[in-house]
Amino acid sequence: MAVANKKASFVTSDFEVFGKVQGVYFRKHTQKKAMELGLKGWVMNTAQGTVVGQIQGPAVAVEDMKTWLQKVGSPKSRIEKAAFKNEGPVVNCAFRSFDIRR
Repeated sequence: MAVANKKASFVTSDFEVFGKVQGVYFRKHTQKKAMELGLKGWVMNTAQGTVVGQIQGPAVAVEDMKTWLQKVGSPKSRIEKAAFKNEGPVVNCAFRSFDIRR
């Protein structure tokens, strides 16, 4: 008996972090934290001096990651703000790992 309404078991969120987030190993620390939480996605620097990315995984882990992106970051970073958009449920993660994009 097939289940017609498969529940989304994961959530997704795009993020952008503002402040002193380049040249302070922010992407490397973001990747490490995401992998600790079992999240998938990617992170990269922008020409505007921000860091953007996408995270996917269990809702609790995504919320933990969002808090980390807003309040913790890498040791030498200074986060002014973090913005999140395109948030919602997904049935499957679109990524196999959490990568640093260049």
